[in-house]
Amino acid sequence: MAEGIESKTLEAKYGSGAPCIFHAPLPDGVKPKFVEPSSRSNMTRYAIGKKIGTWNFCSTCGCHIASTGPPENEFWTVASSIFVNASDFFDVRKHIFSNSTKDRGIAGALTHTSGKEFMDWNPPDGSPGANIVESHMEVGDDGEERLRVECECKGISFTIPRPSQKIKEDKFYSQFVSHRDDTKWLATFDACDDCRLHNGTNVVGWTFIPLSICEPRIEDDLLIGSAKTFKSSEDVVRSFCGTCGATIFFSHACRRPSEDHQVVDLATGIIRAPEGVMAEKWLTWRARLAWADSGKRFDSGFTEALQEGMNKWVLKREGVIEDYNIG
Repeated sequence: MAEGIESKTLEAKYGSGAPCIFHAPLPDGVKPKFVEPSSRSNMTRYAIGKKIGTWNFCSTCGCHIASTGPPENEFWTVASSIFVNASDFFDVRKHIFSNSTKDRGIAGALTHTSGKEFMDWNPPDGSPGANIVESHMEVGDDGEERLRVECECKGISFTIPRPSQKIKEDKFYSQFVSHRDDTKWLATFDACDDCRLHNGTNVVGWTFIPLSICEPRIEDDLLIGSAKTFKSSEDVVRSFCGTCGATIFFSHACRRPSEDHQVVDLATGIIRAPEGVMAEKWLTWRARLAWADSGKRFDSGFTEALQEGMNKWVLKREGVIEDYNIG
């Protein structure tokens, strides 16, 4: 069984839109064999991090496939989340670079799988690899706080405000405002198969916002900056960065009850909150995973451990675990 590593570098988050990526290094000399009609040429390559290798994702749907080393000594580190029956072949058991998130991110909830404690590796304090990319509070033209949303290559960049009084009084939009703190938006982790295969990660985090609040304004087609879109089903459109591959939005017809009302799922991995990647000053996280049954079919040990961890994480912060639907 290959060792699976859960990577936490901010570059990985900003380049995937997910809370982390799930990587397994292949042995020297071992390379994937592409099944026709797919091929290596169907992937877009992006030099990420220290530019010693490339980030490879599907040019059509944005799914992260692998990272590869330099051509002169090429190695492959594959995304374990896209394999059929992955839990039979990959053992996800290590966090790396969790300190780069400032608040430990998903590592704060995911401490073990199937009874085995996670290893947690970070570079030594003071070393170049231990440097943390800082984000800063921003202010809009109205003098109110804004939260930056930006992918790794910065081809997609915009801000969102806190829920306004108008939003809180709107029958539809108010469903996505935190009932515990109405200055925050609701958020949840999602373990569904569709998202896994469009992100290339076991789980993705979503918050839910009216599309109209994004600054600058994003049109209904979701095409801002370097964004590309993929219609994954009759009612669903997903957007991702065509340059670095980061997941940006999920849009479903059921969340557009009228022409002037539309809520989209925003990938939390590209949110740049000063306090850390969980953006706790902006988001209220639901303990219950979305589509947990789907996640359990893919990897029961991982999904059950994350659910247990999120229960503890939310209980510690809120003092209670509430079960509720979002929207």
